[in-house]
Amino acid sequence: ITYLDNDGLPTPSVVCFEGIRKIVGHEAKERLAEAGLGIKGNIVRSPKMLLGRESVFVEGVERSPVDIVAEVIRFVTQQAVSSQRVKGLENIQRAVVTIPVNMEGYRRAALRDAFRKAGINIVQFIHEPLAALYGYFRSEGRDYSDMLRQYDRKYLVVFDWGGGTLDLNLCKLIDGMLVQVKNDGTDDVGGDAFDDMLKNEVVRRFMKSMGIEDSAKVQPDAMMRLLHRCELAKIDLSTRNSVELYVPSFFHGIPNDELDYTLRREDLEEMSKALLDKGLSRIDTLLEAANISSAQVSLCLATGGMTNMPAIKARLHERFGPQRVHVAERTGSLISEGAAWVANDKAKLVLAKNVELLLSRNSPMTLIKAGTEMPREGEVRQNQFHLYCSDPRDGFAKLQIQVPLRPGLKVLPNDQRKSLHIMVVEVDSQARPFRERLELDISIDDNLILNAQARSLNKMALDEAEVHDLEFGLSLKRDHVAGLDGNICSVELSEFTASRDEGELVMRSNITKDHDKRMIPGELLNSYDPHYFDVRQSPPEIQVEECLYYEPCCVCGRASNDPLCSCGPKLTLPDAQSV
Repeated sequence: ITYLDNDGLPTPSVVCFEGIRKIVGHEAKERLAEAGLGIKGNIVRSPKMLLGRESVFVEGVERSPVDIVAEVIRFVTQQAVSSQRVKGLENIQRAVVTIPVNMEGYRRAALRDAFRKAGINIVQFIHEPLAALYGYFRSEGRDYSDMLRQYDRKYLVVFDWGGGTLDLNLCKLIDGMLVQVKNDGTDDVGGDAFDDMLKNEVVRRFMKSMGIEDSAKVQPDAMMRLLHRCELAKIDLSTRNSVELYVPSFFHGIPNDELDYTLRREDLEEMSKALLDKGLSRIDTLLEAANISSAQVSLCLATGGMTNMPAIKARLHERFGPQRVHVAERTGSLISEGAAWVANDKAKLVLAKNVELLLSRNSPMTLIKAGTEMPREGEVRQNQFHLYCSDPRDGFAKLQIQVPLRPGLKVLPNDQRKSLHIMVVEVDSQARPFRERLELDISIDDNLILNAQARSLNKMALDEAEVHDLEFGLSLKRDHVAGLDGNICSVELSEFTASRDEGELVMRSNITKDHDKRMIPGELLNSYDPHYFDVRQSPPEIQVEECLYYEPCCVCGRASNDPLCSCGPKLTLPDAQSV
């Protein structure tokens, strides 16, 4: 059940403060004296963008962004209850809440506080494009199972260009999950910024055509009236070639004070070209980051009010072809419909990719499995890992948290990885390998924030990390994974090397899970256990090479890598061991 106004539009996120009175929605939007993002006089537009700040000043009064957002939530829920579209509905206590893909964890926590102030508990967060895709699957009037079969293991792009943000998701159906492969988002080119640009450009062109000087003054409420007409014109130009923008009493102090401008569709596309290019280029950035081409995408689902523009539809058709582009009919409500279906189906939000720890010899250990169900209101998923330092000579243990680019459970050791965070903990540089023990606590809370804490038990040193930009998915089956685990991939030491992006900084890890001497650098192991290198025990070739490489020359006594030593052939280590 959707709650839209008579024009089929959602409630504007605008709050107006008049003394102790608070005005929300369309009535507040009509009072805007000059449209723009943020705070204008006693009016706050798109207050969700302010979350994360301690406070803001509205007409000289200090206010909390959390309280302002709570006013919008109260208003929307009161509208739903008072509409009586659901008999017996007296209050709303729980919600599945959609968020932009680039919303940081601390802002999610602030949004949760705003809902609590409005008397609602957030059961689950879900990214807006993922909710839109789930809503498309569940409400298109087609057989749900048939759609899942049609798009199984195929790439799907969700292009969500709304009023506040442009969000993109590259998704895939895999292992019984609808998962995010790659996310991208920005609030630089949202519909609000687009309308503001259009309003200013219309004024500039009209003044130039009429010979009006730049110093001409504008009536206090004129910009608001023009903004409203620009928003309607943008919608009308989806089906018409031109519209008239007429605002009486626009200027102050000149004889012809009205603004009368004919806006054609081609003019709109010309004015907005820079913003359109900037927004649509994010598709190329998304696909390049995932190492796939547009030809590999089976569906591009376009949603959000901006996607009604013919220019955007045409550009999407150029990239993906008309047969693979679906522009949602209900652009104003598809995301919320998807959230409602998630609540109705009790679909589990799960982790899309393994969270790993990079061990010595570049071997990955899984900390949290893909498919792990994400915590709901008041829950935390957590576990502890006991580790060892295999090479403490520099006095530090390096713990790198990473994720593979490949989603799902079936990840190969040499798949490309992305580093999320590196923690550095002080250890005893005089200790032998495996004597310095480490503990790693890993958890994910209900705001979908990954927290990691590493401690050295001898030096009692500590380092912590927070990761906000994880990818998620929706479990489409009952037998989802529920928990955290630690599994190490079994790999040949001389062969394994994970692929990296060009220019990416690579760290040599010195962490192990077990007492495995193969994880110790050969020259260090030889310093206290030379019998390990007895040829009868077939020591690993890479450790033998390490041992020989760092041994001084038996002729001149110089280091083997000293350029002044020319006594014999040089040994070079495999690329997998470069730092």
